[in-house]
Amino acid sequence: MRIIAFHNLKGGVGKTAAAVNIAYLAAGHGIPTLLWDLDAQGAASWYLGETPDLVGEKAAKLVKGKTPVGRMIRPTAYDKLDLIPAHPSFRNLDLRLEKDGNDHMLKDWLKPLSEDYGLVVLDCPPSLSKLAEQVLATADQVFVPIIPSWLSMNSWEQLLHFAREKKIKTAKLHPFLSLVDRRKKVHLEMLNAPPQALKNRMRSFIPYASDVEKMGENRCPVARIRSRSPAALAYEMLWKEIRKISRL
Repeated sequence: MRIIAFHNLKGGVGKTAAAVNIAYLAAGHGIPTLLWDLDAQGAASWYLGETPDLVGEKAAKLVKGKTPVGRMIRPTAYDKLDLIPAHPSFRNLDLRLEKDGNDHMLKDWLKPLSEDYGLVVLDCPPSLSKLAEQVLATADQVFVPIIPSWLSMNSWEQLLHFAREKKIKTAKLHPFLSLVDRRKKVHLEMLNAPPQALKNRMRSFIPYASDVEKMGENRCPVARIRSRSPAALAYEMLWKEIRKISRL
């Protein structure tokens, strides 16, 4: 079983859209896939048509060992794709991880799932926190969407610093450009001549496209909206690159 994560300390960079579309494409290529929506806002769950569960304290029960993670898994409308939907109690997950002091808790939760899944995709909340530390440490590869702007570049460098500080190998962090608008000069410049900090970025990039925005309205991956649209083809290219990097 391979574990990949999509993470950025900034919101609004296309992180969740990428996580959902890559999980969907992985399942479509025959890989039993689990997407865990770790963000209490629940955007990934929404995109996959899941109605948020507002009852109970699931994070508390999970951390205390009273609920095995397998009980939180739900099927989606797509073959070979399952989901652990977001829950409001996930807002307290960081505090509980800090209090427990187990630096391998996330890895321990996921280990029993290897019998059922070939791939686990983690969609992470935008933060640098205890949960982020465990995600970065647990994932085999971490994919980081970056909008072509200097503010986003600053966020990328903060993430690199955080990983080094926590003694996490930065080689597992893979930036890719997201929401690229070719009408903007700085976007074109970073696309054609990336700064030094992005010299090893992935070749694939996701365009700024209305079909990505329509995911919220249609509650489905881009390929289910328009299978041959520029955005759908971009996610296909990203998936091929991710599959090679992650040895799936």
